[in-house]
Amino acid sequence: MPSSDKSTKRQDVQPVPVHPPDQRFARQTDFSGDGWRVFKIMAEFVNGFEKMSEIGPAVSVFGSTRVVQGDREYALAEEMGRLLAAHGFAAITGGGPGVMEAANKGAQQAGGHSIGFNIKLPNQQKSNPFIDRDKLVTFDYFFVRKVMFLKYSQAFVVLPGGFGTMDEFFEAVTLIQTRKSARFPVILMGGSYWDGFYRWMHDTMCHQKGYIGQEDLDFIFLEDDPGKVIDIILGFYPEGYCLNF
Repeated sequence: MPSSDKSTKRQDVQPVPVHPPDQRFARQTDFSGDGWRVFKIMAEFVNGFEKMSEIGPAVSVFGSTRVVQGDREYALAEEMGRLLAAHGFAAITGGGPGVMEAANKGAQQAGGHSIGFNIKLPNQQKSNPFIDRDKLVTFDYFFVRKVMFLKYSQAFVVLPGGFGTMDEFFEAVTLIQTRKSARFPVILMGGSYWDGFYRWMHDTMCHQKGYIGQEDLDFIFLEDDPGKVIDIILGFYPEGYCLNF
């Protein structure tokens, strides 16, 4: 009997060639050195803890590295740094240029503590020159750096920025929402930049979809006046708690 079309097709099927693993992916899945990497991670924590051990209340200021002197955001961050210092807060930033430089500059020139948590990046982010000589901490690991921001800050002030700024914002609010961190104020500065974003969280995430609750927004503020930002921070805590932390 002649072969059916079905059997003919089966005979025509060619086996799929098997190739060795692509070396690009083999490199990415080589975890043989992870055990020793733990010691490097521990060293970053120890170094950071030692340098921050005597710092009192502090506020972290975030924002874009692409802001330059003369921009409104630079002036806001610089004034924020000055006011933080005047009210007894250390100013913590990511240690780089832009908004970070401005906040460090304002704090240092006002005689306050100016701290930088720098990160080693492929584009070789350089620390700004307005960080206290013994208060620059440089990290290889983003997650260690995030722990340091959260551990030593009584508030986050978030100016306009990109992915890194959003990452820090969502890291903070997620940990507060899930009660893995104590509640602290997260203040968005630069109203025209954040208005639509906050409205989306409030209207869509919260009230339309119910993916977050109203209480998850109660510690997030929008404020462009640096003086009122200080009022929000001081008013968030019981009297005397913040400055005697």
